[in-house]
Formats: sequence, structure tokens, C-alpha cells
Amino acid sequence: MWRAFGATFVTLFVITDPIGNAPIFVAITRNLTPRERQRAAVRAVIAAGGLIVGFAVFGELILRYLHVSLGSLSIAGGLLLMLVALEMLRGSDFPGGDADAPEDIALVPLATPLVAGPGAIATSIVLWRAHPSVEGHMAVLAAIVLAVTCVGIALLLAERVTRATSPAVLSFLTRVFGLLLSAIAVQLVVDGVRSLT
Repeated sequence: MWRAFGATFVTLFVITDPIGNAPIFVAITRNLTPRERQRAAVRAVIAAGGLIVGFAVFGELILRYLHVSLGSLSIAGGLLLMLVALEMLRGSDFPGGDADAPEDIALVPLATPLVAGPGAIATSIVLWRAHPSVEGHMAVLAAIVLAVTCVGIALLLAERVTRATSPAVLSFLTRVFGLLLSAIAVQLVVDGVRSLT
């Protein structure tokens, strides 16, 4: 049980990358108020956690029913992230990143594919299958909750740092992280293509 918990937590912590996602969160929520930013972080974490748990339990059945491979899922996630990265590079506001619809940005791209991306989904499916006992399943679920909670803490801490950052610096960081996000998106597509060939 502890082995399953440790393997799941460490793997998901690395894949969900709380420290790496924090600055991207800051960049794409720069036009939200502090309260809206906090709400977006919480909503994103809850949605991402629910998505990862759902795919851990039912993911294999869903993908098999839809005839969708993990490689195809990776390519789709990469293309979605590329759209977000292009908006950031242009310096334009990300759709949903305003006071009227802050929940949009919390679900896409924060919850998925940034936190609950193809890597996290595939990992949850594999680890759920690797530990078929009841204790193993409980350990996997507990580790998923803990890993996603770490992401939430990182996002909330990043929100506090944003309050002390000038708009000019945030605008500059938006473009920098847009470039990094585009590289992540391309890598997801490349990984997906490799797995299909």
C-alpha cells in the first residue's frame, strides 16, 4: 500500500509540476482580481483532481470504448496548449481571463491540460491497473489527492506573489512563459506521434 502511494505521489507530483505551473498560472490570470485568481486556482485544482481520479478508475474503459489511444490524447492536449501559448505570445488576453467569466480559465487550460494533462491521465490509468487490490486502489486515490493539493498550494502562493508584481513585469513574463508553454505543447505532440508510430 505504501509503495503504491509513494510511486503514485512522486510520479504525479513530477508530472503535474506545481512549481512549473505556478508562473504560467500567474501569466494567464493576470487580468483577474486577487479573489477571482484564488477562486480560479481552487476550481482548477478540484476539476483536475476529479478528472485524474475519474480517468484512474474509468479511463481505460472510456478510451477503449471511444477507440482513442493515449498517443492521440497527448497530441490533442499539445494542440490545445499551443492555442493558449499563441495567445500568451501575442500578449492578448486569454479567453475567459476576465471578470465576467473567470471560471473558463480555471477549467481550460488550468485544470486541463496544464494540471490534468495527458501524462497525468496516462499515469493514473497505469498505476490504477498496476495495483489491483482494494488497498492499492485506496493508496493511488490518496496519492492523487495529495499531489493535486500540492498544485493548489503552489497556485495560491503564486497568486500572493502576483500582488507585488507590476503589470509591466507580468506582461513580460506572459510572453516568456508563452514561449515555454509552446515548447511543452510541441513536446506533447512529438511524444504522441512517437507512441503512435
